[in-house]
Amino acid sequence: MKVTIWHNPNCGTPRKTLAILEEAPGVELTVIEYLKNPPIRAKLKQLFDDAGMTPQEGLRVRGSPAEELGLTKDDATADQILDAMAQEPMLINRPLVETDKGVRLCRPQEIVQEIL
Repeated sequence: MKVTIWHNPNCGTPRKTLAILEEAPGVELTVIEYLKNPPIRAKLKQLFDDAGMTPQEGLRVRGSPAEELGLTKDDATADQILDAMAQEPMLINRPLVETDKGVRLCRPQEIVQEIL
């Protein structure tokens, strides 16, 4: 099974999720350090759509400039959030994991089991 993880090696939850994926049998793993190689806006939209979540639900608030950019307000639109994420990948909550079975925001890391 092909698996892609959008990973931040400086964060514990993505490291734990990556460890689960590395131990899973039959996984062809692609690791993307999204702060260095951010997904384009269309890919972000596809990931959130496939995960059944809104960009607002995938927004990282803690440790990011989300509040300063006005993205946490009720009137922030999905398009505004996607545009901001494409410009500043620190706004993307992580880790996002994509397989043939779907996409999950793996917080907590055990959620990854749903799509393996």
